[in-house]
Amino acid sequence: MDTQEIWRAHSEEVYFFILKRVKDTEAASDILQNTFYNTHKNLNQIEDLIKIRSWVFQIARNEIADYFKREAKYSVRLKGEEDKGAEKYQDICCFNRFIEELPEHYKSVIKLVYIDGKTQIEAAQVLKISLANVKARIRRAKSLLKQRFNECCKYEINKNGQLTGEPDCAECFD
Repeated sequence: MDTQEIWRAHSEEVYFFILKRVKDTEAASDILQNTFYNTHKNLNQIEDLIKIRSWVFQIARNEIADYFKREAKYSVRLKGEEDKGAEKYQDICCFNRFIEELPEHYKSVIKLVYIDGKTQIEAAQVLKISLANVKARIRRAKSLLKQRFNECCKYEINKNGQLTGEPDCAECFD
């Protein structure tokens, strides 16, 4: 299978997968191009053609993660134009601390799926639990994280259940 065949078979599905996560059509197009560039560049590494779809999606997940890392660094520079302000803004990020504070059975699922990039099915296999259990744990962990962001960082939860607003984490670090 060559890159063009992979593109024809998976590009539309991968594009909408990316778009759902980044919610920006230009960024999604760029990430899609990077995904298929890396697919083409590393095509000789795939041994099992049956796994090509999941391999392409893993590349897309990695590209999405890289995109968000780049965006976070850019945001920090914009919000803290002077060095002192940038340091203060970087201290506000509570995400890693909140993940670490989760009960172990929630933390392990969140880390496998959202940090290590495993699928929910792969996480279920690693943890030796059912897929339904993985989904329930993710749902509960997200609920706990939203609650924690609301309490500490003063984010609001909109009608779609998403966090909105600007962080105000001063109380978290006192």
